[in-house]
Amino acid sequence: MARGLSYRRIGVVLTLFALALTALFLTPSTPGGVKAAAAAEECFDPVAVGAAARGGEEHRADPHVERLAAVPTARASLLPGSVNVPTYFHVITAEKLTKSQKSSMASRIDRQMTVLKNAFAGSTSNKAANTAFRFTLSGTDYTVNSAWASMGYGSQAERQAKAALRIGGAGALNVYVADIGDGLLGWATFPQSYASQPSSDGVVILTDSMPGGKDPLYSLGDTGTHEVGHWLGLYHTFQGGCSKKNDLVADTPSEKSPAFECPKGRDNCKETGLDPIENFMDYTQDSCMDRFTGGQANRMADQWVTFRA
Repeated sequence: MARGLSYRRIGVVLTLFALALTALFLTPSTPGGVKAAAAAEECFDPVAVGAAARGGEEHRADPHVERLAAVPTARASLLPGSVNVPTYFHVITAEKLTKSQKSSMASRIDRQMTVLKNAFAGSTSNKAANTAFRFTLSGTDYTVNSAWASMGYGSQAERQAKAALRIGGAGALNVYVADIGDGLLGWATFPQSYASQPSSDGVVILTDSMPGGKDPLYSLGDTGTHEVGHWLGLYHTFQGGCSKKNDLVADTPSEKSPAFECPKGRDNCKETGLDPIENFMDYTQDSCMDRFTGGQANRMADQWVTFRA
């Protein structure tokens, strides 16, 4: 996601580079293709390196280029709502929050948790899948550190903050809230990254992307939804462009490039149907996003069993 016009422009340029990388790796000589552009947006994978940015948030060329053939499918059959994910929020600020500011932040975190619950329970649309995942707020802490508060993707500040604050194992979701730099809305690690770099695991989001933020397009909390989708193993809907494998999910129509704002009727891969602009894994504005598909729900379950359970 991107906040504002200048960030969206950054996102477009970086995403084009990411898509070029994807095309490079999706050649016949590369079995199974790759996951290149997904981490580019707001998902650069810190390990393989996967994380990303929506429209400028997690959008950069994804250096992670994950070889999809190397990611096993568990064929998990997790029932809707069967996985409870303990969730820890780490609020990082440059200055100490007042009692009133802390109270306001606690309220925003509660609202963010509601956004996650509704998105993953499929209650946001009659076309949305009810996934296996539910999230329980298990702790919130506040840290005053000016360097960490403005951390950039892959920075020393990010590494230090995560090493100091992260709680739990592979199945614990750690959300780092800060006024992150580089015009990004957030980024996330992918499940397969946990084994090699457990201290890097988690989701980073811009404070203003949470409910109650200042941006009219990206402050309903779906940056968090999008990034948690990556954390559970989803790629962007435009991963691989119009290729047959694209995001490795059969029921998300192929999409040549990310969509911004809410372009109804957009169709840039003619043979597969309209672009999935309402999907949480595209780059559209929060009010446009309202669903995960059944295929995405299955992929998240498979990735959970393989890498996080």
